[in-house]
Amino acid sequence: MKEYEVIIGLEVHAELSTNTKMYCNCSTTFGADPNTHCCPICTGMPGVLPVLNERVVEYAVKAGLATNCEISRFSKQDRKNYFYPDLPKAFQTSQYDLPLCIGGHLDINVNGNKKTIGITRIHIEEDAGKLIHDAYTGDTLVDMNRCAVPLIEIVSEPDIRSADEAVAYMQTLKSILEYLEVCDCKMQEGSLRCDVNLSVRPVGQKEFGTRTETKNLNSFKAIHNSIEFEIQRQIEVLENGGKIYQETRRFDDVKGIGYAMRTKEDAQDYRYFPEPDLAPIILSDEYVNNIKDNLPEMPHIKKERYIKEFELPEYDAEILTSSKKTASFFEKTNSICNNPKSVSNWIMGDFARMLNEKEIEIDESKVTEENLAVLISLIDKGTISSKIAKQVFEEMFETGKNAEEIVKEKGLVQMSDEGAIKEICQKVVDANPQSIVDYKAGKDRAIGFLVGQIMKETKGKANPQIVNKILLEIINNL
Repeated sequence: MKEYEVIIGLEVHAELSTNTKMYCNCSTTFGADPNTHCCPICTGMPGVLPVLNERVVEYAVKAGLATNCEISRFSKQDRKNYFYPDLPKAFQTSQYDLPLCIGGHLDINVNGNKKTIGITRIHIEEDAGKLIHDAYTGDTLVDMNRCAVPLIEIVSEPDIRSADEAVAYMQTLKSILEYLEVCDCKMQEGSLRCDVNLSVRPVGQKEFGTRTETKNLNSFKAIHNSIEFEIQRQIEVLENGGKIYQETRRFDDVKGIGYAMRTKEDAQDYRYFPEPDLAPIILSDEYVNNIKDNLPEMPHIKKERYIKEFELPEYDAEILTSSKKTASFFEKTNSICNNPKSVSNWIMGDFARMLNEKEIEIDESKVTEENLAVLISLIDKGTISSKIAKQVFEEMFETGKNAEEIVKEKGLVQMSDEGAIKEICQKVVDANPQSIVDYKAGKDRAIGFLVGQIMKETKGKANPQIVNKILLEIINNL
């Protein structure tokens, strides 16, 4: 069997977080009743005239600058002629040969290896509506609410060589768009999704193989699994003497398989021509520079600041800054309790685990920055032990109660009375003579057993540092 190289390029569609649509004043709010957020303009009725939403251009320029693109001072919009059942005018307003942003790049990190992925272009275009298929009657209904919701399409160079790299690229891009606040990036709602263009070629071959395009993948898992499936499928076809056809495909994430939908069109098949109802987009240097000067702190810059300012390990800084919401939660919590490493440990540990189990974002949790800061302060002051803190945090997460309130209600204040602790230590030592013999014979684990017994006696309330100090004093005096 030959060795093959995988060539991947991604076309990422990001719905822009504007209040109104691309060419009219209809709302872009997600989840409204079908066909309640549409009008003659966004449904393309004859005789209507679109007017470009200026915010769309601003957001696209922001995305272009943040991904190291050149911003075109002159660009235009084009008609992409194609039969869209869910776009009544039967063409999409997009950009063809003169996009807003060209020639950028993103740096990604995959398992500690850094790589630069080129970005061919970023252009603006309108979204299509949504088809709703009734499995029982066989009917198809059309919801026009999403018609003309503004999008940017971010087209990468074919620089990606694995499923892991593709996911890392998407995660990096998602983080940037969130920091810019140009897209809410809710993949489950389709506001961030991508098409995967993929081909394989024998190692050493210069020419690309025939590519396929897998459409509308809206989760990192789906992107990864679809790529793994398509790589294997194409290699098997070629190894069996078959031919890869240029086609558009879908991926069933539940079944874990992809299937062909139709043959894939080339650009000339869309018969692009300039949109006659929309003027060219002309940007001044002053306009572009003003946006550039007001960009927020980007994730990679924030990461370096966290390493220097908070003395966090690179891994911690990478995780905390990957999401704007997480970074904001970290900074606000730390501003209250001033213990960056402890805040980082909580966010990356028990907190992250519980958020994943509930499948919610950090800002949707009942735990506030103030409450987490109070919990950390109680540990720092020795009021509660780290073990008890985990118990308190679980209740905070479920109920939203303040840490001090929970500690008071349940009587969880840490025992720090050395006299009381000494009595319990002596009792445990007297009851476990073999452990003393084991410890003196060099078996250090015996101490861990004794400490465990003491914590059991005190229901986890004894101060661990005091327990260890007194226990060693008793044993060494035997």
